[in-house]
Amino acid sequence: MANVKNPLVISFAVAAGIVLAIIGAVFYAQRGSHLQLQGQILKVRTAPIDDNSSVAVVDFRFTNVADFNFNVLNVAVTMQDSSGMETQGMTVSEIDTERLFQGIPLLGQKYNQPLTARDTVAPHATEDRMIAARFEIPEDKLEKRKQLTLHITALGGLVSDIREK
Repeated sequence: MANVKNPLVISFAVAAGIVLAIIGAVFYAQRGSHLQLQGQILKVRTAPIDDNSSVAVVDFRFTNVADFNFNVLNVAVTMQDSSGMETQGMTVSEIDTERLFQGIPLLGQKYNQPLTARDTVAPHATEDRMIAARFEIPEDKLEKRKQLTLHITALGGLVSDIREK
């Protein structure tokens, strides 16, 4: 059994404790420097546009967990079907979103503002937003999806994904 009063053992234990404290302090100080949006999809509404295409309106809530502004470059929506195949939706512009709600009463009312390119999300802010996307698939196939994913790209190229549960 090692002698606990040995100065070498005591010095090593103190040095290891100091190194661990410094590493912990660095991780603690860097906790807000990772630019990312975390969130959840609250509601998905779908409607047919014609026999071969449909629209999905996604209401979601997110938080900018960083200590910096999140400047949105792009928002995209993908749908994964039951076989695992992904289909990219065509994001509807903010102006066309207004027309979409007027033209398709089946979608109900518009609850939130769309998240669009050039939007800025303040540090630690939580927001409710929406996005509409057109899919070149029939509505029944969109309804039977396995998962929808929002891909929100920041100006620096970092992508935050918010997935449907």
